[in-house]
Amino acid sequence: MEVNAHGSVVRELARNDSEPGEDLTLSIDIGLQQFMQQRLAQQDGASAVLLEVESGAVRALVSQPGFDPNLFTYGISQDDWNTLNQDEHSPLMNKVVTGVYAPGSVIKPVVAMAALESGDIEPSDKIFCPGYYELGDYKFHCWKHGGHGHVNMHEAIAGSCDTYFYDLGHRTGIDKIQAMMRRFGMGQKLGIDLPHERAGFVPTRTWKLATRHQIWQQGETLIASIGQGYMLTTPLQLAVMAARIANGGKAIIPHLAQAIGSKAVEAVPPASLGFDRRHIEIVQNAMSAVVNESIGTAYTSRIATPGMEMAGKTGTAQVRRISESEREEGVTANDALPWKERDHALFAGFAPIGNPRFAVSVVIEHGGSGGHAAAPIGRDILLECQKRLGG
Repeated sequence: MEVNAHGSVVRELARNDSEPGEDLTLSIDIGLQQFMQQRLAQQDGASAVLLEVESGAVRALVSQPGFDPNLFTYGISQDDWNTLNQDEHSPLMNKVVTGVYAPGSVIKPVVAMAALESGDIEPSDKIFCPGYYELGDYKFHCWKHGGHGHVNMHEAIAGSCDTYFYDLGHRTGIDKIQAMMRRFGMGQKLGIDLPHERAGFVPTRTWKLATRHQIWQQGETLIASIGQGYMLTTPLQLAVMAARIANGGKAIIPHLAQAIGSKAVEAVPPASLGFDRRHIEIVQNAMSAVVNESIGTAYTSRIATPGMEMAGKTGTAQVRRISESEREEGVTANDALPWKERDHALFAGFAPIGNPRFAVSVVIEHGGSGGHAAAPIGRDILLECQKRLGG
């Protein structure tokens, strides 16, 4: 088109007619997609992804807040661009694949797997939690101020005992934990058919020495064992972690494309991760206890419908350092903090327990407790998908 100085069309110079492309059929279920969008609509910043544990097909994927793509159709105005680009809630980001967060306690089942596979602990061994773990002259605090008492692996995962996992991390070491994290899909791109996927980050001794010029400290292993410190994961990775636990240890790859035109996209059969079946079952049962036993951190979010029960793991990831003086005087409640300083709330789980078919992860940015903010949303999603697609 020829236009004048005022932007008005003078005449058409040439025309290249468009050619229709082939239809792209996705694995997304529109009803579930709409349900998840509505369920997350009131959150300032959140993401959730639901996938099938055997195939890796993504059934719904939501990043909140979103934006109106029509703003870009004829060229977005500078004011609209500035509004979107400067929004602290990051509406332009697909948080499921590009958002990275400290996973918090959600990754404790993976740390447990590292210890079980390496033989560093028996699941029946009990560790005493007085509310903290001492290493040298430093105390690493458990989230439960008075402690959990004597707990075994099942009880420690169900109640999310930090002290137990500090001890487990100290026994197992960062090398074995890092290797197990990668087997579950963390610290690397998973290969989903979407752009801009991020790898997250799982720290290693060699990385710290090369980048920080410092040797790895034992205390850093303890912090990594509860999903804090340098560790970063995407919501997609947490859903894949839950799926690989649910399916017995098969390395599913998440994907959205089902067919291009009339030709189905061939799915690659997932390879076995080579886990001892007994160890996977120990972790599966403990994740069931998180939701279905009274000691569990997500007990109030359990699914009561017979045959649709879920398993999962909650996480509450700190985004600020809590000083010793604040601990002595009383830790400031999340609600009393500015939004940006509140803990992230996370949940990853699968359902139904008897024959797992779906896995979900939910991240509520600065949402506070994973058990109170993220687990109820995870429950609603897993319940809805079973009603729509069958268990």
